[in-house]
Amino acid sequence: MKEKAEERVLCSNKKAYHDYHIEESLEAGIELKGTEIKSLKEGKANLKDSYAIIKDGESFLIGCHISPYSHGNIYNHEPLRTRKLLLHKEEIRKLTGKVTQRGFTLIPLKIYLSKGRAKVEIAMARGKKLFDKREAIKEKDLRRESEKALKEMVR
Repeated sequence: MKEKAEERVLCSNKKAYHDYHIEESLEAGIELKGTEIKSLKEGKANLKDSYAIIKDGESFLIGCHISPYSHGNIYNHEPLRTRKLLLHKEEIRKLTGKVTQRGFTLIPLKIYLSKGRAKVEIAMARGKKLFDKREAIKEKDLRRESEKALKEMVR
């Protein structure tokens, strides 16, 4: 009997798909303190302007803002602290090669709960130029207009 993996998205990076070409993504665990996970479950996190780096064979998430827990008193965490990402050495080695040679950036797409554990989906991304962003907006508008026209024809 297969168990359905229960996922609950706690926070997502909505601007990532607008600002970057996403090439490949993978799941990583994230090392959190007790008040951080409680604050995440309340939905008080922001991935805007955050990125991941690889340093000394370890991966870290930088710039991820997790607000202090409302009932955390003196045991609260620092909101913008650097958090360690939990990846296998082989995955880190693969990411290191791509980031250094091909000019990719590691960006987090979303933070979610999977089987009670906080996970981060990080992506290998290449930044879009201004004209790429304009093209994406035009395509989105055309798709929206065609769907609207199709919907009116059905009526």
